[in-house]
This record gives sequence, C-alpha cells and structure tokens, in this order.
Amino acid sequence: MHDPSANTEMVFTQSESIKAGLMTGPRVFSTGTVLYGADGDFKAVINSIDDARSALRRTKAFGAFSVKSYNQPRREQRQMIIQAARELQMEVVPEGGSTFFHNITMILDGHTTVEHNLPVAPLFNDVIQLWKNAKTAYTPTLIVSYAGVSGEYYWYQHSNVWEKERLLRFTPRSVIDTRSRHRTMLPEEEYENGHILVSRSAKKLLDNGVKVNMGAHGQLQGLGVHWEIWMLQQGGMSNLQALQAATSNPAFSLGLDKWIGSLEPGKLADLIVMDKNPLEDIRNTESVRYTMVNGRLYDCETMNEIGNTNKTRTKFYWELSKNADSFPWHDTGTEEERSCDRN
Repeated sequence: MHDPSANTEMVFTQSESIKAGLMTGPRVFSTGTVLYGADGDFKAVINSIDDARSALRRTKAFGAFSVKSYNQPRREQRQMIIQAARELQMEVVPEGGSTFFHNITMILDGHTTVEHNLPVAPLFNDVIQLWKNAKTAYTPTLIVSYAGVSGEYYWYQHSNVWEKERLLRFTPRSVIDTRSRHRTMLPEEEYENGHILVSRSAKKLLDNGVKVNMGAHGQLQGLGVHWEIWMLQQGGMSNLQALQAATSNPAFSLGLDKWIGSLEPGKLADLIVMDKNPLEDIRNTESVRYTMVNGRLYDCETMNEIGNTNKTRTKFYWELSKNADSFPWHDTGTEEERSCDRN
C-alpha cells in the first residue's frame, strides 16, 4: 500500500510495526503528511526553493521516499517541490483537484504520477502524445471519477454489498449499511458517460505506453480495490492488463519494482492466492484464499496467521461489547456482559 495522504507520526509507526510483526496489515509506504496548498492551519507554505527543501528533508527523515504535492496554487510552487525532490531523489505524487489545466502542467513539469482522472473525456491525440512522451504515470481512481458519476455507485447499484459475509467480518456494519443499503439508482447511460468513459481514456493512454495504475480512495476497504480493477476492465483493458495495473505497473511507477509488483526470485514475499482464475473472469479477484505479507501467511476468511506460525487474530473494536456499534447484531458479549455494559 502506498498511502499518499497520512499523518506522518502514525503512518511510519504503522509501517515499522507491520515490518516487525507487531501489527497485521499490508506492507506500507507513504508520503506522510501532504504538502497542502489550501489555507488553514494545515497549509504547507512553499514560497521558495528553500521552503520546499526544508519540507522534503523533514519528510524523508521520517522514512518517506515520496511526497504529495497537493493543490499548491501556483505552478512555480509545484516546480520548486519537484526541484527539491530531484535533489533529494524523491518521487512527487500530486493531486490536481479535478482541474484539467492544473493536471496538464503536472505532466509537463515531470511529476511521477497524476492522481485522479483528468476531468474531461474522451482524451484526444494532443493529450495522449504529451502524456506518452512525459513518462508520467496515471492513477485515475475511478471509484471517485471526476466530471461524471463516480464508479462507487455502480457497484452499490449492481450488487448487494451488505450481504457480503467476508466484508461484514472485517468492517463495522454501520459503515457498510449507511453506504450500501440506501443506494442511488441511475440509468446505465449515466455510468457509460461517467467512470466507464474515463476508463476508456485510461485504456487509450495504456495503449500508447503510459503506465496506468489502480488507485483507491478509502471508500470501502476490501471491496474497493476489486471494484477499481473491474472498472479498468470495463473501459476495455484485458483481464491481464487490469491485473498489471494493480500489481506491476504501480510498482514500476513508484520505483519499487525491484522488490514488489511481480513474483520473481529475490523479491519480497508479498503475494495472494486465489481459488479462481481472474484471467478467465476478472470478478474472480474476489476469491482470495491466502495473503502473504513479508513471508507471513494469513487465512483470508479469518485473518488468522497460519503456516510457520499459528496466531489467532484479536477482536476488532466493534466486536467488543463495550465498543459495539449501535446495531443490535453487533452486541457480541454474553448476556451477563451485556447487562453489565447497560448498567
């Protein structure tokens, strides 16, 4: 997982805890706290190259190899961040805030990736050729597609998310139900002219040599990553191309392909095992049986560690009676415990 927007103190502590086996989770890379250009007590003031160098040196010292340049309003500010990053050998992963010309300058100036989709579609040859020659990667994040209906709504409309047992096992019911049971129902052409049209542009970029990456946005942990893969396939990518967008492409885009992104001798032991072949049906990505992180093997039905070490996972906060959700089916304690809690 490459998290381009996280609290610095939290995310690098989390990353080290996972590496040490003290916490269960995916291998974590991050930018740490973003360099945010919006006004507020969170604003990162970048008015000189020395401002940019100071911000990036601090982030790199925490353990970041990348930095997120987020809506710095002036192009010269974004260029200062890029210059400082080149000096410190860091990646710059920006977000353009759904502004086409802002995005185009990101490509022109040599950013590592562009997060979120360009808010216009289809893309024509001028943009295609510019992007192809710039070598900037593209992370469209179709689940929150700009300038059209976000892809997230398609999956709520076309599947009963609240009935997915594995999702219910690892996510509070209050999170799932509020998003999926009261769903927006739209004509199919709204999706054709929304995230699917954007996905077709991503396929056109891929065909011209641009690395297209699977993104995420925290909408619904677990299922969101599968939806993103499926939406790339909806735009015309082959099943293999969609899988590469979820694995080898982002590893290459972020300069991590020597260690992760594909199964090869000498690479880190991060992998998944599926019961069904996603090359036959892209929806089979959901059939994950085992996950291995850094050589530790986990049963995906339970999140228990198995293999060399057998370790039962502890309860999530919503499985503990004192922290139960307001929904009655989450009250998992004994009757005596429930009575004590109520008293």
